[in-house]
Amino acid sequence: MPEGHTIHRLAQDHSERFLRRKLRVTSPQGKFSDSAALLDGRMLTAAEAHGKHLFLGFGRLGWIHIHLGLFGKLNFGGPAAPPPTDTVRLRLLHAKAYADLRGPTTCALITDGDKQAIHERLGPDPLRAEDGPDKAWARISRSRTTIAALLMDQKVIAGVGNVYRAEVLFRHGIDPYRAGKDLTRREWDAIWADLVELMREGVRLNRIDTVRPEHTPEAMGRPPRVDDHGGEVYVYRRALQPCHICGGEIRTADLAARNLFWCPGCQSR
Repeated sequence: MPEGHTIHRLAQDHSERFLRRKLRVTSPQGKFSDSAALLDGRMLTAAEAHGKHLFLGFGRLGWIHIHLGLFGKLNFGGPAAPPPTDTVRLRLLHAKAYADLRGPTTCALITDGDKQAIHERLGPDPLRAEDGPDKAWARISRSRTTIAALLMDQKVIAGVGNVYRAEVLFRHGIDPYRAGKDLTRREWDAIWADLVELMREGVRLNRIDTVRPEHTPEAMGRPPRVDDHGGEVYVYRRALQPCHICGGEIRTADLAARNLFWCPGCQSR
């Protein structure tokens, strides 16, 4: 499932290609046809993201709410759009660009009130300027749940997925099984600030890189990572491999229905 930086990048991509333009809106697959007919020929007025939720605004007509889930894909192209396949749930089109959405968990036309309700049930997002660490801390500081599970709970903090969870805990030397209530406020503020920086870089580069400059392949004289997820990481999907820092074996276990990765030697706090 895409992490929050990807959804913010998609909002940015929509703004760059479609904002303030009247669009041809269709649903070749047919599952969004009624709503597409209402929006066809209308102007895109906003593109926003909160966590893993993308919102495309069409003024008084409402918002297209998209959640990609595990299988959703958004692809851009232009200016010559090929005929859409029957797997395309939503196509946005104008003379210079198009976007095709396939396989999302959610693609629905919603009202301003519906959108606000989604925002209210989500935790703060490190990539939203109006969000900060306080709301998440209020829940984390009272919780006996592990910090690794809390970081994956979108009601606590929105947009963090399996990669950022594993990597930010490693970067701060924190045992993933430590209870939220056992973190200090200083530790949480440092984690939040690090997520803000890492995820902003994720938006800019359109990939996740989490290693510090002194731990890059070039700096350490090691081979670069080869993985279809791309990016240089410390522990994610490196189970049984040696830690870049201490040389110990990276471990993995199931936690919060996802594979957790950590280094017992470096994450003892």
